[in-house]
Amino acid sequence: MKSEKEKMLAGELYDPLDAQLSEERRRARLLVGQLNGLPDDQADERERLIRELLPNAGSGTWIQPPFYCDYGGNITLGDNVFFNFNCVVLDVAPVRIGSRVLFGPAVQIYAATHPLRAADRRIGLEAGKPVEIGDDVWVGGGAVICPGVRIGSRSVIGAGSVVTKDVPDDVFAAGNPCRVLKKIEP
Repeated sequence: MKSEKEKMLAGELYDPLDAQLSEERRRARLLVGQLNGLPDDQADERERLIRELLPNAGSGTWIQPPFYCDYGGNITLGDNVFFNFNCVVLDVAPVRIGSRVLFGPAVQIYAATHPLRAADRRIGLEAGKPVEIGDDVWVGGGAVICPGVRIGSRSVIGAGSVVTKDVPDDVFAAGNPCRVLKKIEP
């Protein structure tokens, strides 16, 4: 029988109130709180907290606080990823982000979702779908990336976009819903 965490990471319906998941979220919130409250002059402590919160992060990760996530351990970052102020990553499923990715302020990445059936929601079940972002992507401020979406390498997502479907490599995409507006040179 699968644990609730195994169900969550597999994209199956799971109980978010499970004791293990609740404890992992509590731990992440404590680390996020420490990171968000840290003075700018404590670079070594900032690096330590980022490594503890995001153990699958490459080198050169920079986070402008405040930053929020559910677990942290389900986020994989390449090298030199930048999160501007007020970014949110709901990482109930794997969130994979390539190298040299830039997130504008208030970008939200949602791997979390809820079942369509009211009966499943009524009993508190949730689900997740992985999100993947390729290398050298720039996501403009206020964009929302929905569950199950893949954004191709070297693409640019316009500010305020709501990304509901996959975006290919080497394009500029924007809008609500986000759509490809033009091809860009790699």
